[in-house]
Amino acid sequence: MDVLFSPIGLFRCDRRYAYDAARQGALAAGSAGVVELAAGRNFDQALQDLAGFERIWLIYWFHHNENWKPLVRPPRGPRKVGVFASRAPYRPNPVGLSCVRLAGIEGTRLFVTEHDLLDGTPILDLKPYLPYADSFPEARAGWVDELAEPEFAVAFAPLAEAQLGWLEEQGLTALRPFLAAQLATRPTDDSRKRLRPLGPDRWEIAYRTWRADFTLADDRVLVQVLRSGYAAEDLAAASDRYGDKPLHRAFLLRFPAGGNGDRG
Repeated sequence: MDVLFSPIGLFRCDRRYAYDAARQGALAAGSAGVVELAAGRNFDQALQDLAGFERIWLIYWFHHNENWKPLVRPPRGPRKVGVFASRAPYRPNPVGLSCVRLAGIEGTRLFVTEHDLLDGTPILDLKPYLPYADSFPEARAGWVDELAEPEFAVAFAPLAEAQLGWLEEQGLTALRPFLAAQLATRPTDDSRKRLRPLGPDRWEIAYRTWRADFTLADDRVLVQVLRSGYAAEDLAAASDRYGDKPLHRAFLLRFPAGGNGDRG
C-alpha cells in the first residue's frame, strides 16, 4: 500500500549541508529556524492554542536522501547498528522527528530553536510536546547506554574568535556550530572528519572551503586559527565553483595572518 503525504510547509534556516546538522536538536542550543506553513489551508486556525507550549514535535521528510541502509554507524556509535535502532536519516521511509523549542508564532510562521533540520526541509506535521506523556528519563537506551565516550571542551583562541565573529557578520553562521559539534567527540577520528595532522597534538579540520587549526590537550580542544582553504593561485582564478571567493579574499585582507591553505 502506498501512502501519499502533502507537506504542510517548509523549514527555513541557515544550515544547508548534511554536515551542518546537529546530531540532536538538544545539542544545538544556538540554532534557530522558522517553520513556514503553506497559505490557504486554514493553518492559522490549526495553530490556535499552540503558543502556550514550550516545545513541539516536528515531523518532516529527509529530502536529501534517496536511499536507505539497513545498517548504519551513528555519530556516537563505535559500530554499526540496525537503522531502526538509530536516529539515522537513511531510512526506508525517510521520516524525521525532532523535539524543538518553540520561540514564538507570527501568523503561520513558527520560530523555533534547538533544531537539527536543514533549510528547505518539508514539514509533514507538528504536535505539542507533553512532558507527562513524552518523557521517560529512566527508560533503557540500548547500545547508547553502553557508551563511555569522553566529551571534549571546545574553546576558541582570541584570533579564531575574532575570525569567527567577522565571518558570522558576513553571513557564515554555520562554521562555529560545526566546529563545536565535530570537535567535542573524537576530534582526531579521520574516518568521520576531513582531518590533516600538522604536528604533535595539532590538527587541521576542513569545512567546505575553510580550514581550522586546533590543538588537543587532555580533555580540551582549542581552535587556534581559521584559514582559507584556497591556495593563492586558486583564489586568483576567475572560476568560482562554490560562489565564495569574494568572502575568502575579504577574509584574507582582514586577517592576513590566516594565510592560505590547500584544498586537499
